[in-house]
Amino acid sequence: MICKVDREKLGAAQAAILAAMLGTLTVGVVNLGTEISGSFKKWVQDAGKFWMPGAEGIGPYSGKETLALVVWLASWFLLHRFLRKREWNQSVVCGLFLAGIALATTLVWPPVFHFLGGKP
Repeated sequence: MICKVDREKLGAAQAAILAAMLGTLTVGVVNLGTEISGSFKKWVQDAGKFWMPGAEGIGPYSGKETLALVVWLASWFLLHRFLRKREWNQSVVCGLFLAGIALATTLVWPPVFHFLGGKP
């Protein structure tokens, strides 16, 4: 065999790919949530102001990025612990990644989140 793949490293790589997708998807979901609910928008903005200096100047964006960071790191930790000694079908992981990125991209597109948020 020319190239031997270490299955442990493949599971860890799959965990990293899926965690990146979940962090990105968080931005899309939170973006939609801030469009729908004013109280959620304020909570998200306060989450960003909690630790980021000057966050009040950029509105809820700092909170969206904060939540994405938390989800990314937590999911990476959990998925790594779960997948490091296992391996999922690479086609399934790739499909999940692409579907999640496509959904996240769609949820930050203004015509979509305005429509789903009930705004013309």
